[in-house]
Amino acid sequence: MFVNFFLELKKAKVPVTLREYLTLLEAMKQGMAEYEVEKFYYLSRAALVKDEKNFDKFDRVFGQVFKGLEGSGEAVVEIPEEWLRKLAEKTLSEEEKALIQSLGGWEKLMETLKKRLEEQKGRHQGGNKWIGTAGTSPFGAYGYNPEGVRIGQDKSRNRRAVKVWDKREYKNLDDDVVLGTRNIKVALRRLRQLIRQGEADELDLPETIRSTADNAGWIDIVMRPQRRNKVKVLLFLDIGGSMDDHVRACEELFSAARGELKHLEHFYFHNCLYEKVWKDNRRRYTETTPTWQVLHTYGHDYRVVFVGDATMSPYEIVYPGGSVEHWNEEAGQVWLQRVTQIYQKAIWLNPVPEQHWQYTPSVQIVRQIMGERMYPLTLEGLTGAMRELAR
Repeated sequence: MFVNFFLELKKAKVPVTLREYLTLLEAMKQGMAEYEVEKFYYLSRAALVKDEKNFDKFDRVFGQVFKGLEGSGEAVVEIPEEWLRKLAEKTLSEEEKALIQSLGGWEKLMETLKKRLEEQKGRHQGGNKWIGTAGTSPFGAYGYNPEGVRIGQDKSRNRRAVKVWDKREYKNLDDDVVLGTRNIKVALRRLRQLIRQGEADELDLPETIRSTADNAGWIDIVMRPQRRNKVKVLLFLDIGGSMDDHVRACEELFSAARGELKHLEHFYFHNCLYEKVWKDNRRRYTETTPTWQVLHTYGHDYRVVFVGDATMSPYEIVYPGGSVEHWNEEAGQVWLQRVTQIYQKAIWLNPVPEQHWQYTPSVQIVRQIMGERMYPLTLEGLTGAMRELAR
């Protein structure tokens, strides 16, 4: 097994040598791993990997070669109660979905919803008109309509709603994620602009030697300020909805940014930027910050980074009241334009693969508002984004 591990590392282009492999075997012989997978992982990584840029390759090979070493225990199969409660949930084929027509626009949708609320007297299931469940009406839950208002459903299914009338809870992104952040940190370092400022509390060895020599050998200690990164970043993170598919990538980015950027301020938003943002998703209904306050607090020398899939109904960007969760007095595009006018260095990172952007109208709209400065959330895309911000 260990020989195969060594060969797979070589195949993955991890520069491991035979001497390092023998060192690992000697450490195993001395019982340093103590027959625990986790300890063997750290021992083998310390013995075989010399550069942290190869950690990710090592992790992939380790997982492939030693998969299944940890038992999963006895399997117990239970039918979730949720499955039983949703037997009436509407499931349609793609052909059936194509036959269902939308009402034809934002105004028509809101007007019809108001009328339905006035007319409907009780609960309804199935059908294509009333507010209910498991139907093709534009209003309700657990059904399908290409353009509707979601009411009384715990989470998204088809991601077609243009309005959601439910209180939704989101989790904060974890900034302590370690695995997978190393290469992101390397890319973020392109944004560093190191200058010496502040109190002189660091020994300047070359100047100390020169000054001592000038003083005929009498020691003259010279101090200097530490080098600090002067770049300041304002980070806006899209949270919830379709972004649930990209939580891991966003956590890795957020964790790496917190570690590399000393002057970092972050705020959350949902789908598009509106009149308020928040710092804690657990208190987003009670503790919000007006977007105007953010724009007036952080100077134009900040770099702005939006992170989001920009996947939403176009109404959410171009229409007042288009927000999926609340009534916004001004359209989302107005707020995005204000940000790009105040901050000349602003980019958008999109976790959706770039080849899919052309099929989503909202992505094209946001990309145009951002002056085409939208980059995929890949190492290559992140490198290009940091290069744009550092110019």
